[in-house]
Amino acid sequence: MARVQAEPFDPNAELAAFARGRENVGALASFVGLVRGGDTQALHLDHYPGFTEREIARIEEAAVDRFGLMDALVIHRHGTMRPGEPIVLAAALAAHRKPALLAVDFLMDYLKTDAPFWKRETSAAGSTWIEPTDADRAARQAWEKD
Repeated sequence: MARVQAEPFDPNAELAAFARGRENVGALASFVGLVRGGDTQALHLDHYPGFTEREIARIEEAAVDRFGLMDALVIHRHGTMRPGEPIVLAAALAAHRKPALLAVDFLMDYLKTDAPFWKRETSAAGSTWIEPTDADRAARQAWEKD
């Protein structure tokens, strides 16, 4: 259930809707990423419509298959966001806790490195492009060793 949107979203409402009517589920795990404050005044994400959604859906499908999930959800924003605003929600529904938690970690590691977004941070010093860090790449590569 991949969604890429400019509009803000309410993570609690999204999670409630995602879990509604799923009495067979034993675990719902989630992660909400927020735009960092500090020096950051704004974060801007560009994407290629259609392609980005397909890539995120591919990452979701990989998580569902790998961890035997009942379902996965990724909501990712694009456009301009301010500090404190949710930028991404990754969630997993599973029969048990461990696969749900691992799946969310997997989703985020792959989203950080493989989701096709161009990220630019604006601060008082100006605007800079953001790339995945070496730690982001190492976390993603660790999944390939499993």
